[in-house]
Amino acid sequence: MGEWFTDAYASHYDAVVRYCHRRLRDAGAAEELAQEVFLTAWRRGGERPRSMLPWLYGIAHKMLANEWRARRRAASTVPLLDEDGWDAGVTAGAEESVAVRLDVEAALLSLAEADQEILRLVGWEQLDLGEAAVALGCRRATAAVRLHRARRRLLRALDPPPSAFAVDPVRRPAVGSQERS
Repeated sequence: MGEWFTDAYASHYDAVVRYCHRRLRDAGAAEELAQEVFLTAWRRGGERPRSMLPWLYGIAHKMLANEWRARRRAASTVPLLDEDGWDAGVTAGAEESVAVRLDVEAALLSLAEADQEILRLVGWEQLDLGEAAVALGCRRATAAVRLHRARRRLLRALDPPPSAFAVDPVRRPAVGSQERS
């Protein structure tokens, strides 16, 4: 009975800690939560699926949701980007990439928690739709719809409509004024 657990722990502990750390931004708390995730997995071992990592992410997600509900904290206390940030292949300059990162973080923070989570699972955790559905406890089709809508909302949050006070690049004289040459 314990062999599956030993294999799961050895294979997925680091991934579960990273999952928790990206959401908590506290290494100690992330490790503690990961331990609780594996303890819950051990207790629920009879219901374990074939695909272990998404199931573990699902357990962690539910534990975090319960904690956040209990604390009733603002969404801004839940970090959205890990300390490593983006892929090493980003070619923008440092100032540009920081600005982009801040824009994305602000846009993500403006989304509902459900939208943030599906984007994190697919983007950060690199789960496919089926695995994300397992982690969220829903069907694959439901996860696909959630992801599509979350991406659409994120794009809208990143590209706000033009301001009504935008400056006109072509300066025109006001009506009744005279231009001097």
